[in-house]
Amino acid sequence: MAYFPIPTGSLLALGAILFCIGLYGALTKRNLIIVLVSVELMLNAANINLVVFSRLGLNPGLNGQVFALFTITVAAAEIAVGLALLLAVFRLRKTSDVNDLNENKN
Repeated sequence: MAYFPIPTGSLLALGAILFCIGLYGALTKRNLIIVLVSVELMLNAANINLVVFSRLGLNPGLNGQVFALFTITVAAAEIAVGLALLLAVFRLRKTSDVNDLNENKN
């Protein structure tokens, strides 16, 4: 079975497209869950770019993969804290709309 590597330009384009979709979702959507998922999508696009750039250069190594692993760990912690905050806000305000979080009402 032959090994056909994916071109670097295609992987970078995939990362850019995923980042743009995540940025669009984070800036335009009003539901807090969608905003959190969009942030995770942007982090995954950054992970793709880290892994792609790790195989480029004079001596390709595991540096990009290690940074991607750290990013995945931080993303897991971020989503756990984000969901905990979402549950606390939803219990208090009975909504997950981002615009309702700006108001100081009880």
